[in-house]
Amino acid sequence: MILLRSLLFYFGLILSTLMFVPLSLLLYPLPLVWRFRIVSQWAVFNLFCLRLCCGLDHKVEGLENIPAKGAAIIMCKHQSAWETLALQQIFPPQVWVLKRELLWIPVYGWGLAAMEPIAIDRGSAGKALRRIVEQGCQRLAQGLCVVIFPEGTRTATGDRYKYQPGGGLLASKSGYPVIPVAHNSGYFWPRNSITKLPGTINMVIGPVIETQGKSAKEITRECEQWIESTVEKLPAPANGL
Repeated sequence: MILLRSLLFYFGLILSTLMFVPLSLLLYPLPLVWRFRIVSQWAVFNLFCLRLCCGLDHKVEGLENIPAKGAAIIMCKHQSAWETLALQQIFPPQVWVLKRELLWIPVYGWGLAAMEPIAIDRGSAGKALRRIVEQGCQRLAQGLCVVIFPEGTRTATGDRYKYQPGGGLLASKSGYPVIPVAHNSGYFWPRNSITKLPGTINMVIGPVIETQGKSAKEITRECEQWIESTVEKLPAPANGL
């Protein structure tokens, strides 16, 4: 039943993607903030489908830590595709730092490109960092949040990779604050798995990390310590999965 319910969720995901991609292209003449508010309903719909089909819900702590006004850099733990949906529902208009290969995916990549992400070539570290700082500062100045997964890739539950310098460098150069985000989605949406397990994902939004006067290394270290220590405290599913 878990597999069948997961496949039903994917059916809704594919159907909604086929509907929202043309919409995102049609809305391209509008300001990016307006486009985000409309197109992000794709994520809201799929989180609803996730609850309905798979019995997978979520709860969020620390909503008061999201600045009421102004842009910020969101540095989030990356364990599954769930957080790519949830961040769109929870946070203000945003753009993402992502690998450029995602833009090459037929249909999905077209819609992704229409939201003007910061697409980087992970094979060229120096060029990628320059692009993150240059385009990140531009997006922040436009009042948009910039979402970065500092480990650079999805990690299995219990694993941790070295935090990459891009987020800390952008924060140091721009002076914009960092919002750290921790969660335990990997228990319920395992990496490289079709099945979605029922339960409740816990997400915690941390206190704002002020960045002015700090080096990129200091910012990255502070963010990493908070995220990883918080992830360790989040509960595992009662069934032990």
